[in-house]
Amino acid sequence: MPLLSRVAERVLALPPAVTRDVEVRRGLTVPMPDGVELVADLYRPRRVPGAPTVLIRTPYGRGGLLGAGVCRPFAERGFQVLVQACRGTGGSGGRFDPFGHERADGLATLDWVEKQPWFNGGLLTFGPSYLGYTQWAMAADARDRITAMVPVVTASQFRDQTYLGDSYTLRGTLNWAALMTAREGGPLRALWHDLYGRRRALAAMEHLPLAEADVRATGRPVEWFRRWLESDAPDHPYWVPERDHRARVGEVTAPVHLVGGWHDLFLYSQLEDYAALRDAGRGPYLTIGPWTHSDRAGLGVAMSEALTWFRAHVTGDRRALRERPVRLYVQGAQEWRDYPEWPPPGTAQETWWLQPGGGLAPRSPAESAPSRFRYDPSDPTPGVGGPLLDGKAAGPKDNAALEARPDVLVFTGPVLDAPLEVVGPVTARIALRSSREHTDVFVRVCDVDPAGRSLNVCDGLQRVTPERFPADGDGVRSVTVRLWPTAYRFRAGHRLRVQVSSGSFPRFARNPGTGEPLGAAVRLLPADQEIFHDPARRSGVTFPVSRTL
Repeated sequence: MPLLSRVAERVLALPPAVTRDVEVRRGLTVPMPDGVELVADLYRPRRVPGAPTVLIRTPYGRGGLLGAGVCRPFAERGFQVLVQACRGTGGSGGRFDPFGHERADGLATLDWVEKQPWFNGGLLTFGPSYLGYTQWAMAADARDRITAMVPVVTASQFRDQTYLGDSYTLRGTLNWAALMTAREGGPLRALWHDLYGRRRALAAMEHLPLAEADVRATGRPVEWFRRWLESDAPDHPYWVPERDHRARVGEVTAPVHLVGGWHDLFLYSQLEDYAALRDAGRGPYLTIGPWTHSDRAGLGVAMSEALTWFRAHVTGDRRALRERPVRLYVQGAQEWRDYPEWPPPGTAQETWWLQPGGGLAPRSPAESAPSRFRYDPSDPTPGVGGPLLDGKAAGPKDNAALEARPDVLVFTGPVLDAPLEVVGPVTARIALRSSREHTDVFVRVCDVDPAGRSLNVCDGLQRVTPERFPADGDGVRSVTVRLWPTAYRFRAGHRLRVQVSSGSFPRFARNPGTGEPLGAAVRLLPADQEIFHDPARRSGVTFPVSRTL
């Protein structure tokens, strides 16, 4: 185990250990008020008296890479680590119901920890993704019982990531359903999933109706996957209040350091959590790097930041904390920068308008006919890269094949004679006329290098319905699309490019064009799309342009 911890230390670029002498107590049982027992492991550095405790709650098992790559490295740096399997996972009792028990089970675990003879009064929380959600679930009620928190690539609610842009993030939800179902079958079933199950899940995404895709992917119905398909409203009782904790983020009194990635699907919601903490006067810290959801480099930075954050709040000595609380990696410039807040001050809103003939420029377009394409959900526009759960498929990718498709419009700006830096939220407004009242608008910004390679920077999709985006007298709808925030330098000699299409499958479920409930639709109707770019009906992307070059 010390060899593995040394490997983890090098791979994650962690600061030096203070001890290698770590005791591991496995299989501790933690009783819940309803009689269910959850199982946990405790990592204790033997020669560090008074070590504070890091609590990690996970549905992915207590051992493996989590034990060797996170728990032991924290213990070797002077912290006790209690890693607990969530209800119905990793040997814990009860039934796994995603997000449903984490508030109550987390608070009951705090009660238990505080009664243990090894507990020394400092309780810290850490973890990415679902492990971060478990922190948010209990944080508002725990108040000062939590000394400090570091939620990583996560958010206080997972509803919006399930329904980004009012569509359904099919690839992420079905892949996760297949993963968790495989883990229920034990180590061999989980190994089978890693080898073959991903391909089976991808094939299942083609199936209609979507309410049956879980059986195609896993071999059996997955109750909570079907509930997600049915629970699309933001205030649906499935989500609120037990599974959606955003309304109480401002009540969290523990110091919070959020760590995110520019190509992580939770980033937008994570920044909403940051804003809620700021509005409540809590003074959160924020670090965003060039990472996808499962990037190990991001995990290493998160652990290093957590070590500094935890020590500062355990000891009360905050001199090691950086002066400016927001640290962003500016892609393209390949450098870290510190700011006083998010969004950073000193930017100006600049809109680049779609132009006739496939142009793109920060000036109003000339009089022109609309650009046209046909979206056929039986041959859906494929997704390439972007913010996904799947780290191998996520992030910047070559968009050449995508941009060659007839169902993707491409608008390209002139060669930049000086760098253009975009730091902050990005939005698009598209003037659309469609042959269908129910359709989607997908907008992507790319960086085109001097060799002509087009790499995606940020994007977003918006599901269009008559209620959300009413048409004018000519049938034209003004559709606002929220793109992913970014910090990016378009270098001199490069060009900006904007893609407009009506899908990114299977990242987003294809829009069948019928308006039927998502899980029940089986008919697929093509949509003939017109994108306007004239002085009266402009379409464009608005960037927060930094003037600090």
